[in-house]
Amino acid sequence: MKARILLVEDDQNVGAVTKKRLEEAGYDVVHSTDGQMAWEQFQSRTFDICLLDVVMPKKDGFTLAEQIRRKNDFIPILFLTSKALDEDKIKGFKTGADDYITKPFSMQELLLRIEVFLKRSKTANSAVEKRTQYSIGKLTFDYNDLILREKNGEVSSTLTQKEADLLKYLCDNANKTLKREEILFHVWGKDDYFLGRSMDVFITKLRKHFRSDPSIKLETLHGVGFRFNVPGQL
Repeated sequence: MKARILLVEDDQNVGAVTKKRLEEAGYDVVHSTDGQMAWEQFQSRTFDICLLDVVMPKKDGFTLAEQIRRKNDFIPILFLTSKALDEDKIKGFKTGADDYITKPFSMQELLLRIEVFLKRSKTANSAVEKRTQYSIGKLTFDYNDLILREKNGEVSSTLTQKEADLLKYLCDNANKTLKREEILFHVWGKDDYFLGRSMDVFITKLRKHFRSDPSIKLETLHGVGFRFNVPGQL
């Protein structure tokens, strides 16, 4: 499966050329010409890496990077910009960027950096996927055994496989806003109306499992999705 790149570049010519070269290298590229369009694309699709310009209409690259980083801790963010001052680079890294490349840049160098960051991201995501035990408030969740336990080891609830799959995804993304379609894609494999109704049933079931600990809240964000609010570290 091709890695998908979010390319944000307001210069149509530069964007078109960069998109073409990246596609020739085997990537799936979505090109946005302003920061707001890019943010909407990021929320509606899954990407493997982001390439951002800084000076753009509607939303600048620094603001966009901060929004992306709040939603996703792992996705690589690379700035491709003509702003070459040290203070601009420092600001870029402070917003959560992984690299800062000044224009004009070598396409060969860009491709090499993309490859490096995609490998790192894959390793980080693999570690998250392999995790199977979580501390959720006063409860412990064992994904492999499909069990929620009290701190004293007593079984609080036994989960179905789909409940456990959903809870694992929520745990891996705790205290973050998750769109409905994002959850459906990752847990059910696709987004459609009937699966959405099924997901609502499973959300209700999970809430029942957490009644013993009011500090755990699976919040519905109407028109957006859900947020799994858990105190402390999982």
